[in-house]
Amino acid sequence: MFGFSKKTNLIERTETEYPLQDVKEPNMFRNLFPYNEPPKIAFNHRLVPINMPDEIWITDTTFRDGQQSREPYTTEQIVKIFDYLHHLGGPKGIVRQSEFFLYGKKDRDAVYKCMEKGYQFPEITSWIRASTKDFQLVKEIGLEETGILVSCSDYHIFDKLKMTRKQALEHYISIIKECIEAGIKPRCHLEDITRADFYGFVVPFVRDLMLLMEETGMPIKIRACDTMGYGISFPGAVLPRSVSGIIYGLNHHARVPSELIEWHGHNDFYRAVQNSSTAWLYGSSSVNCSLFGIGERTGNTPLEAMIFEYAQLRGTLDGMNTRIITEIAEYFKKEIGYEIPPRTPFVGDEFNVTRAGIHADGILKNEEIYNIFDTELLLNRPIKVAITNTSGISGVAHWINTYYNLTGENALDKKHALVEKVKEWVDLEYESGRVTAITDKELSIVVNEYKEKLGFKF
Repeated sequence: MFGFSKKTNLIERTETEYPLQDVKEPNMFRNLFPYNEPPKIAFNHRLVPINMPDEIWITDTTFRDGQQSREPYTTEQIVKIFDYLHHLGGPKGIVRQSEFFLYGKKDRDAVYKCMEKGYQFPEITSWIRASTKDFQLVKEIGLEETGILVSCSDYHIFDKLKMTRKQALEHYISIIKECIEAGIKPRCHLEDITRADFYGFVVPFVRDLMLLMEETGMPIKIRACDTMGYGISFPGAVLPRSVSGIIYGLNHHARVPSELIEWHGHNDFYRAVQNSSTAWLYGSSSVNCSLFGIGERTGNTPLEAMIFEYAQLRGTLDGMNTRIITEIAEYFKKEIGYEIPPRTPFVGDEFNVTRAGIHADGILKNEEIYNIFDTELLLNRPIKVAITNTSGISGVAHWINTYYNLTGENALDKKHALVEKVKEWVDLEYESGRVTAITDKELSIVVNEYKEKLGFKF
């Protein structure tokens, strides 16, 4: 069947049939996933069109996937972080949803306390076991949506569930019908989609879900879960690893509207951020993230990273308060005791700290030369210089100006007598065998001593 597309203004094929392939033996794609070697990236050079949705947003899994990889947060910590997410997402709710466990009393207490806030965004959703009892729990609490695990690769269907594809599909459909009958919107987590037979199982299964949605009038979300981080963003990569192919296939062949598609990525191969951005570009309205990428194994897509990906792709922050990111990082470090690696982009203690003297010289002249953007304005994190044996006299000057907030006419240049004296002290330290960076406390003591000797005030 063919029809006219208002989106592309072209006549296109509107219906494609992909029947379930109920194979007797599982397809493990051993040509791509040999297990005794690194996985392979293969290409068929088939390209799909970029299809950026009208609206894109971020969903949060800090309290679900994020709690599977660390000690649980306290109820008070969850409520505080939820407050931060609300303020970070801004009035347009770019951080659209946050999902919670409901298993324990602590988790349910946190949900109730977060609900009492009355925030429109992020909307509180849940993740539960696929059972009638748990559906009723979601309804009793007053949540409108829940995630349901529907593993879709043969690794899971055959080896974990001990089912055939047909049995798995029928089992999943029956569970989702129970969810709908309980008045709950289902969010179907297609676990391990990047190792699944996309046209043999995923598309027929999801197409059945879309027909169920038409029949019941209940929205059914599809979360494409790159559970093992195998997703590939390269154009022309083959399925099941192609992110663009997965999103295009869900949207075009399974007929899932963009607003009901969500990407959930893991970072096993350092691809979480680029894969999430690719999902947006090719038709997924939503990407699922956790703060600082905390999650199972190597973690999820860092939420703070996608804030800046959003701004770069859309040309606006749309009211998001990025300075909150620094507050969240400080809260995690000081109150929760979570150690953020110092060079982590946007949130690490040293993400905008330079040690190179030639860089410091450039920063002294114009900080734009070596700073990614105005980090003081957007993150409340002024660019800094760490003093080592390679920092040079420009680094010392910049450190003094930053530490003592000397700007404009009051700023010291590298020829100032105070700067020269401090640089002499730094050189002597390293000539005497020092190998570590000089701390702010040490430098402030030295600067204050030379200030008095030189009769200099600031």
